[in-house]
Amino acid sequence: MTSSPLSSATERHAGQDLIKWVALFTMVLDHMRLAWPTACDFFVLGRLSFPLFCLAVAINVSRHQPGELFTRSNGRYLALLVLFAALSEIPYRLVSTSGTFNVLVTLALGLLVAWGVQHRTLESLILAGGAILAAYLLNEPLMYGFYGVLVPAALVLAIKRPELFALLPVALCVASNSRTGLFEQAARLEPFAIAALLIAALAPLLGLALFWAQLPFKVLPVTRWSYWFYPGHLVALLSIRNLL
Repeated sequence: MTSSPLSSATERHAGQDLIKWVALFTMVLDHMRLAWPTACDFFVLGRLSFPLFCLAVAINVSRHQPGELFTRSNGRYLALLVLFAALSEIPYRLVSTSGTFNVLVTLALGLLVAWGVQHRTLESLILAGGAILAAYLLNEPLMYGFYGVLVPAALVLAIKRPELFALLPVALCVASNSRTGLFEQAARLEPFAIAALLIAALAPLLGLALFWAQLPFKVLPVTRWSYWFYPGHLVALLSIRNLL
């Protein structure tokens, strides 16, 4: 795997939106078990979702030149993540019994760490250090835990220098699933757990391949409506579960 041209990190193309569509679709598949417990097998495909959302964050970060931290677009991006993390927390707690924060909290902290890797200014490193400390202290209630917060930054490095860092997000995506019991089940050679960990490992590589690919078709852009989709699909699942 060779380094991609700079243009692939600065221009929007079909692969970028396809990554988001796959992330949204596999997230819904994964969460269907919250309304229909019999759909629990979709958990395996759901291991694609978080790494691809992290890659979407990394692509956004890598589009900016190092040092361009305090921009309007960066401020808006962080503000939207924090706002919708807050809006999503109540429906998430009502529909899920995991006891963790919703995934947007992890992604917001991951964004700060990714900024530190991309910009390497004093301000960005302070923000990244604060996010890493928060992830360490909040490891238990954070979805995907401490390792999950590091995934966007690892993907920024993989975008810049895939020959050196392509396997770093692979390791972190596997480690971020360490609290699900999959490791213990995989040690007993249970196919479900092995498949879930394998997909978690391959997810960042699949996402990077889609990002660098020159797709021969157009993909409908995923814009800011996707922020509303996250709490919206949780409310929909809660309503369905209450009707059943």
